[in-house]
Amino acid sequence: MDITFLQPDGLVRSPAFSHAAVIPPGATTVYIGGQNGVDASGAVVSPDVGAQALRALDNARVALESAGATLADVVSWTILIDQDADLRAAYGAVAATLARDGAPPLVTAARVAGLGVPGALIEVSAIAATIRD
Repeated sequence: MDITFLQPDGLVRSPAFSHAAVIPPGATTVYIGGQNGVDASGAVVSPDVGAQALRALDNARVALESAGATLADVVSWTILIDQDADLRAAYGAVAATLARDGAPPLVTAARVAGLGVPGALIEVSAIAATIRD
């Protein structure tokens, strides 16, 4: 069985996100906590939101792989972006990674007054599901 992503009639259709996902019984669910654009020592990699976004996604990838999942297994992303950060630059950096032909993941995004890591402009978290035969 596969994960089913839904874009029901009556809701806006978007190539960037789906509205619901159905995870079949027996799948393993992996939750990835908020990842910022920081290096292994915890230092913010750049004052540029695009560079931070790419690093945050790479950090999410590392966390997913540690649990036996990949970016392709992500069912839902949550993206928090500092209210003063350039939204286009942030999305421009991550759009290709988040996009999927035909069945995009769920995406929740919010502008926030600030993040817990000083200097961080973006934070991503994810829920993934893996199905092993």
